Amino acid sequence: MRTGRAARTGQYVALLAYLVFLAFPFLWLLSTAFKPARELGSLHPTWIPEDPTLANFRQAFDEQPLLDAALNSLVAALGAAVVAVLIATPMAYVMARHRTTLSRMATGWVVVSQAFPFVLVIIPLFLVLKNLRLINSVPGLVMVYVVWALPFALWMLVGYVRAVPAELEEAAAVDGAGKLRTLVSVTAPLLAPGIVATALFAFITAWNEFFFALVLLKSPEKQTLPVVLTHFIGAEGVADLGPLAAAAFLATLPSLVVFAVIQKRITGGMLAGAVKS
Repeated sequence: MRTGRAARTGQYVALLAYLVFLAFPFLWLLSTAFKPARELGSLHPTWIPEDPTLANFRQAFDEQPLLDAALNSLVAALGAAVVAVLIATPMAYVMARHRTTLSRMATGWVVVSQAFPFVLVIIPLFLVLKNLRLINSVPGLVMVYVVWALPFALWMLVGYVRAVPAELEEAAAVDGAGKLRTLVSVTAPLLAPGIVATALFAFITAWNEFFFALVLLKSPEKQTLPVVLTHFIGAEGVADLGPLAAAAFLATLPSLVVFAVIQKRITGGMLAGAVKS
């Protein structure tokens, strides 16, 4: 009995420590964003600002085009999420339902491609975009983000498709439904949580991406939010800490809001409920 209680206590302590570890960067960012310059330079930092201020937010908006950069990031992230899901969904269905040698080779290639570093793909992508005259453009960046997100999106969706019982599609076929009707009326609704989760992954990946945006976007008015955040760091490597924390805090909010809105659809068990019925 004591051994079991000690084990549960240890699990709770480990879980609490993990949650604190995950929350620490965001809480520190939030605290720093509201601290005046005097407290930022203090030798005895505190978690809660003694004299909270919005000056860092005003300075961040005055010094950098954060709204334009956020709009560029939003367009790139939404475009990448929509296009990646539209391409990956039918491909995943074919790979999951038709297990041929070709589909197994494609799945293996998807897994292997996740090990490719950014620097390995940036040169061929740069040359392709240059020939298409899409260098220094948000649509070109969307294409890159789709290429980068597609393997993992495909991998995720293959798993979701395989979780849909093929017997449901066979039953629909017995009732006279055609292949397209079965896909639209039976399979697609059951895949909705998986499609939403995949779109969220592609959105957050593109929203936070820095390297491709830094290389491909040169005009200041077309740069995304992660690139603009680096402008708060001077040429000598000294960061304007207060405005940087304020801008980084604002850049974090969209990802948190998107996840908070749709997380119930991811964990709601729609698929499990459908199978039970």
